[in-house]
Amino acid sequence: MNAMAGAVSRAVNVEDLRRAARRRLPRVVFDYIDGGADAEITLRENCRAFEAITFRPRCAVETPPSDLRTSVLGLPLSLPFLFAPVGSSRMFYPRGEEVAARVAGAAGTVYILSTLSGCRLEDVKKATQGHAWYQVYLCGGRDVAASTIGRARDAGFSALVVTIDTPVAGLRERDFRNGTKELLTRRPWPMLPYVGQFIARPRWLAQFIADGGLMTFPNVMLPEGPMLYTDVAAALEQSTVTWRDLDWIRDRWRGPIVVKGIHTSEDARRAVDAGASALVVSNHGGRQLDGVPPTLRVLPEVLAAVNGRVEVLVDGGIRRGSDVVKALCLGARAVLIGRAYAYGLGAGGGPGVTRTVDILRTDIVRTLKLLGCPSIAELNRSYIEAPADWFNHTVAAAPGNWAR
Repeated sequence: MNAMAGAVSRAVNVEDLRRAARRRLPRVVFDYIDGGADAEITLRENCRAFEAITFRPRCAVETPPSDLRTSVLGLPLSLPFLFAPVGSSRMFYPRGEEVAARVAGAAGTVYILSTLSGCRLEDVKKATQGHAWYQVYLCGGRDVAASTIGRARDAGFSALVVTIDTPVAGLRERDFRNGTKELLTRRPWPMLPYVGQFIARPRWLAQFIADGGLMTFPNVMLPEGPMLYTDVAAALEQSTVTWRDLDWIRDRWRGPIVVKGIHTSEDARRAVDAGASALVVSNHGGRQLDGVPPTLRVLPEVLAAVNGRVEVLVDGGIRRGSDVVKALCLGARAVLIGRAYAYGLGAGGGPGVTRTVDILRTDIVRTLKLLGCPSIAELNRSYIEAPADWFNHTVAAAPGNWAR
């Protein structure tokens, strides 16, 4: 057993996998997973918000085998967490998106594939025995995105996730300090100060080269071929999603649409009115606008706004099974995990992702038993104490901004 495999097998929590990923990956790749926007306030607060909630257990009760099953958009799931879309996963481990999708399917949950994937969506769908959703950016313009949406439908993806919080890429300062811009030029002299981080990770470097080196994005097929890795920031800035776009996206997709990137009750209501089947309360893991509230704090506001008309999911800051349980007690249908499995993927590929799933599953079961609750379905707010001001939803509206 090599050192990385040993670190994965011995991991007790997600933080252990994070440390193992940091040891295996070059700094620029690890910080791409680990970092957030600007001062990383929202990145930190996403995790800290879970500390504001405490449990109210029922003791001296029978604890039958815990039932973790749920359903999202009518799909039966064995676990109450889905794999969030994480771009560039092929940088973390060879064929990373296919590896993660395979583990998600084996665990009985959904894998959500990012547009900015290094693997063809058809190959990712074949890799999983479970359901997969496709997350869409409008990179390359409407015609390119429409073609990819058609490919995803034909490949068997069962829902489309439309991300609405990326009119531009957030300022991720770690990327600048690590030389991302210079490295992507592929010119020797600008790259030279930053190549040492790759030389220091020879095992990763050998696997990266064997997997084809710097990837392109095969799900963004431009007239000249797949979009290059260097074009991401410009492509995002030219591909802003507006509410009007949901009309043609819905016509093209002809299936369930999940709107991801909901921060406010106003946008929640607008998304439902635009035909969303489900919402994801998300601030992009603190990677876009820094200084927005943590997603767990926003969840009650969004739930009150939609009033049961659609299912509401949440992501951001989830590192333990108890975090999952807290979100479900607040009213989330399920949660999305992103960094948690990305750390596992970066630490050790498929076994690392499997270890993430095992850790979270075991945590959830333990938490349910200690709460005296037999199943996910029976969780509710009576099992937690949360700050009272989280449920004050008087928010000033700005309808003039909604029509764009």
